Amino acid sequence: MKRITTGVLLLLLCSQIIHAASVDTIQVSSKAMNKEINCVVIKPEGYNKKNNAQKRYPVVYLLHGYSGKYNNWIIRTPELKEIADRAELIIVCPDGGYSGWYWDSPVDSSSRYETHIAQEVPEQIDNIYRTINDRSGRAITGLSMGGHGGIYLGFRHADFFGACGSMSGAVDLSYSINKYEIAKRIGDTLVYRDNWYNYSAVGTVDQPTKYPLSIIIDCGIEDHLIQGNRNLHQKLMDRKIPHDYIERPGKHDWNYWRNAVQYQLLYFSRFFQQQEKKK
Repeated sequence: MKRITTGVLLLLLCSQIIHAASVDTIQVSSKAMNKEINCVVIKPEGYNKKNNAQKRYPVVYLLHGYSGKYNNWIIRTPELKEIADRAELIIVCPDGGYSGWYWDSPVDSSSRYETHIAQEVPEQIDNIYRTINDRSGRAITGLSMGGHGGIYLGFRHADFFGACGSMSGAVDLSYSINKYEIAKRIGDTLVYRDNWYNYSAVGTVDQPTKYPLSIIIDCGIEDHLIQGNRNLHQKLMDRKIPHDYIERPGKHDWNYWRNAVQYQLLYFSRFFQQQEKKK
């Protein structure tokens, strides 16, 4: 009897593994930077089922923070697999460099992470996986440096992304002067003073876009970047740009981001559902 019980438990365990979300690590070719760059792709449980062979899935591009890399999210927040299952979406975690800031740097021609994240990665993801190859099926967000990237790239490429967000984002660079190797990417605050506004998320929302964006921004009230987020929120309010803005107790740490990402992915999931109903 003991053997049968053990066998049944092993069978159940194997069944759960077979039908759980799967995680791929792929290499994306970057012509812009002449190198191969790693990327994590989380596929929902149903992706490999035979009866879903023709189904296409929406994609959320989830960006890491300063000094991070492509696998930070899945290591720190393994429950992303469960969320991908429930929401039936693909989560892509690209690499934005140690301090790439998701820009095509105006002072360092070797750092072209805007091109990489907004063009090269999605192009190869759409070629490899069954994605909804349209802005109605794409969202982009991230934490800290990646929060800046989510808003910056979302607005600059609103023809490509239908929704964007930020968690604890460094969205106003005036609060990060002489920090995080930003000067290496956009120049110092004396000679290149304008860059510190024009290359910030706060500055990016000045540029009108022909496409409507669904936007979600959140930040912990104990976060050192909270005022920059409040500034961005106020600017969006002044410009009458619809968005969700959330402040909740929390610091600039993984305890906050593990919680925040669940709200953001739910927000994007609802966005995708609304877009699907319009078709």
